[in-house]
Amino acid sequence: MPLNLAQKKELVAELADVASKAHSLVAAEYAGLTVEQLTELRKKARASGVFVKVAKNTLVRRAVDGTDYECASGQLTGPLLYAFSTEDPGAAGRLVKEYVKTNDGLKPKLVAIGGKAYPASHVDVLASLPTREQALSMLLSVLIQPATMLVRVLAEPATQVTRAINAVGQQKQAA
Repeated sequence: MPLNLAQKKELVAELADVASKAHSLVAAEYAGLTVEQLTELRKKARASGVFVKVAKNTLVRRAVDGTDYECASGQLTGPLLYAFSTEDPGAAGRLVKEYVKTNDGLKPKLVAIGGKAYPASHVDVLASLPTREQALSMLLSVLIQPATMLVRVLAEPATQVTRAINAVGQQKQAA
């Protein structure tokens, strides 16, 4: 059932709003997926903070004008499913990568992040990006490393004195 003009404007506005707030975009060809499989994908997407939409490419091109994803406009051809990461940059990549393992009907076509479009092979790179919690824990481990090393260096002379006294005591007991 075709959309009327008001519905098209509403869809473009919704996509433009999502695109302006999204961290990354993954476009994938969905030909060959059943309705049940698409429903399952949408459920997984909602759970992982990914906005998934199937829309006409002309409407998506209008929606992404003036956003970071305008760079992908020229590559939007064929029946595509659009996955926008709304919470963390790698969420859409992880979703698509995980879903492709079990359903070969979904084929990534392009990845857009930071105002640049990349080929489908970059889905793995996008999926490997750490989540916010992982990135914060990595930062914390880098920040805490110098303090840990300082404590070890300061404690070492006392440890060496203790070892020397213990060694002298063992030598006197043996003699």
